[in-house]
Amino acid sequence: MRRRDETGSALVELSWLAIILLVPLIWIVIAVFEVQQGAFATSAAARAAGRAYALAPDDATGDARARAVAEQVLADQGTPGQRARVSVRCEAPGDNCHVGTSVITVRVVSGVDLPFFPAILGRGAASFSLDATHTVPIGQYVESAPEEGE
Repeated sequence: MRRRDETGSALVELSWLAIILLVPLIWIVIAVFEVQQGAFATSAAARAAGRAYALAPDDATGDARARAVAEQVLADQGTPGQRARVSVRCEAPGDNCHVGTSVITVRVVSGVDLPFFPAILGRGAASFSLDATHTVPIGQYVESAPEEGE
């Protein structure tokens, strides 16, 4: 009986092994970079939204500006499809968050879709949840808007 020549089979095995191992590894690296980019964008959005709220003349304007700024920052960071929910909490001595010794806390909750996730494994694209919080204290010696009637 004659033995079959096996020269070149190691190259074929190595090629298949590289494909089987490298494709998931590359996907994991790309997914980690996407999540990291989304985390940076969410953190920057929370910081910018807190600043926009604190610099607004009143609470209603601050809320609108915080939401608009958060969406703009997410788009500027290269994540235009990333949706965000912005919530503002205020600890103030009165009804107004824009008086001295107030503390404004802005929380941005967002998510990043994992790239190239097979739809066979679930319903739609898999998403990674992200959130960031930023606190802005209003100084004690800040000029406040005059009360009505003054």
